[in-house]
Amino acid sequence: MNLYGVRAIYNFEMARMRRTLMQSVASPVISTSLYFVVFGSAIGSRMGDIDNISYGAYIIPGLVMLSLLMQSISNASFGIYMPKFSGTIYELLSAPVSYLEVVLGYVGAAATKSVILGVIILLTAKLFVDYDVLHPFWMFAFLVLTSITFSLFGFIIGIWADGFEKLQIVPLMIVTPLVFLGGTFYSIEMLPEIWQTISLFNPVVYLISGFRWAFYGVSDVHVGISVGMTLLFLTACMVAVWWIFKTGYRLRS
Repeated sequence: MNLYGVRAIYNFEMARMRRTLMQSVASPVISTSLYFVVFGSAIGSRMGDIDNISYGAYIIPGLVMLSLLMQSISNASFGIYMPKFSGTIYELLSAPVSYLEVVLGYVGAAATKSVILGVIILLTAKLFVDYDVLHPFWMFAFLVLTSITFSLFGFIIGIWADGFEKLQIVPLMIVTPLVFLGGTFYSIEMLPEIWQTISLFNPVVYLISGFRWAFYGVSDVHVGISVGMTLLFLTACMVAVWWIFKTGYRLRS
């Protein structure tokens, strides 16, 4: 494996984060902090407990996942789209690096940014809401697994997109509604039975449920199912990336 090539791509993407700290880190942290203030402190103080957990603490895993999914997709999609837009994708394709090394560089950097952001948001949440983490290992495992999975998904979107507007279509029109309908601000057990069944077709439900279990030991679905569904989506993304590089789909257009 060409580790030098992987490191070069990875370092280039991480340098982009350092150049755009306000956009990459400060903006999502501030927006998520506003959620903590409004929903956690203001509204949460007038809400009852859910599963014996204060409302402000209950929504923390969902809000972290909301930022994590959006930033993972955004970082990875912009990372691979910019070489296509500028034409430097041809230098990348002709370089002595395999598709696996390209993916490791771009997706690894995007996932690293998301994990850093997730940790910062968790630390920031302590300023507004008191919470404990019951299973720290599983919390970090879900954080990393989700970051890698949705960075891969963002990588696919970046290759598929043929314009800047398409980079925003999936995150804004598909991912955001799925997150809000996936139990970010409530337990799906609070829904009518038919809507509980419909919610189980939402993949984000499993991510938030598993992440919340790592914090408080409560979940809407069994944690094993959450891990399995996340791994299934990760596998599907890996297969899609393999097919893209095998066929050259939109790599040169």
